[in-house]
Amino acid sequence: MIFVMLGTQNNIFERLLKEIERLIDKNVINEKVVVQAGYTEYKPQNKKMKIIDFMSREELDIFEQKANFIITHGGVGSILTSLEKRKKVIAVPRLHEYGEHVNNHQIEIVEKFNKSGNIIGLQSVEELEKAIKSIQNFEPKPYVENNDKMLNLIANFIDNIK
Repeated sequence: MIFVMLGTQNNIFERLLKEIERLIDKNVINEKVVVQAGYTEYKPQNKKMKIIDFMSREELDIFEQKANFIITHGGVGSILTSLEKRKKVIAVPRLHEYGEHVNNHQIEIVEKFNKSGNIIGLQSVEELEKAIKSIQNFEPKPYVENNDKMLNLIANFIDNIK
């Protein structure tokens, strides 16, 4: 099973779900996909994709544990909880130009984790097929908590919002 996490903020990410469904139809994805969609309203045509808008922390933990790997938006919380469970993660940033977020800060977040070797970080949904095909051979580096570094990243982000 593949678990997709779109977070709980009031942001959509329909582009990612359309690409996942396209890859199901193309038989690149052959297993069941469970999506924690949050505010993304999407009605899949393929029965291999199950959408759940919101779930409890306990339900989220269960799906994360059962997943072969996780596809997530570029939110720090979703990435970190998956890494803490030692899951292979593909992360795709929401983009401002598609109305998916207030700015493009998720690009930086995904790049940081990708450069550290913790995840397969993408810049666009069009890269998802290649990432899925390579996920089995991907050996993520364990995430080492560095609160000072993360706090600085968040502080810099907040300072640059203006």
